[in-house]
Amino acid sequence: MTDSVLNVVLGLVASAISAGLGWLAQALRRRRRVERVRAFFGLPGGSECLIVVPRSIGTGSHAHTVTRRDAYALMWLAGLVEECGARPELVAHDAAHRGLGAKTELCLGGPVSNERMAAHLAWGLPGVLITSGPGPGSNVLVVGERDFTAGPDETHVLLARIATPDGGRPVFLVSGQTGTANQAGVRYLVAHHRELARRHGQDGTFALVLRVVDPEAYGPDMVEVAADVTAEALRRPAARSGAA
Repeated sequence: MTDSVLNVVLGLVASAISAGLGWLAQALRRRRRVERVRAFFGLPGGSECLIVVPRSIGTGSHAHTVTRRDAYALMWLAGLVEECGARPELVAHDAAHRGLGAKTELCLGGPVSNERMAAHLAWGLPGVLITSGPGPGSNVLVVGERDFTAGPDETHVLLARIATPDGGRPVFLVSGQTGTANQAGVRYLVAHHRELARRHGQDGTFALVLRVVDPEAYGPDMVEVAADVTAEALRRPAARSGAA
């Protein structure tokens, strides 16, 4: 073999080794990213996750129907679970009679349309009060001394992660003032989970109020953090006056 041919062969071998090492490095980075996502959501590969479904509270709605916006949000949640290599299990809000920590739980909707959400708020985030009604100004998210009222130009959604006892799997809450707000909260969670993990830790509790800007014009696409209300949400109030 001549020197020129040997140089070509050595060059090809070196290129192949370099390409293989580059592919391996990328694969390891992807694996680490996936493992961080799985750790944040408590979703190791092959595990199961509960997605708790609210009911539609519209006039004439069947007890087990959901709104179109909530259906979209559920699809995003199911996709997130499957991306982690886990299996989603959809459960109606009034049929999820089980404890906490054995499986990650993603709970969607307000406490009026989701009994499970009401129980989670009372247990894990006692400083949160969510009221709803037909009149103007009646759809209010109250956290501590702060009120977030739904209006024509903005709505709000509570996005929270609650750590369960003894290092169990976490509970995620997405409780919006409207179906559009629910969808916006889910999309924010899916898009920003890495940032949330960096800011709040892989296994901590947090509660954020997100503002959905002009939902009539922009739907669930314009979302911003209105407040980090973790401390207020965890603080059990001595008493509430005039709570609806």
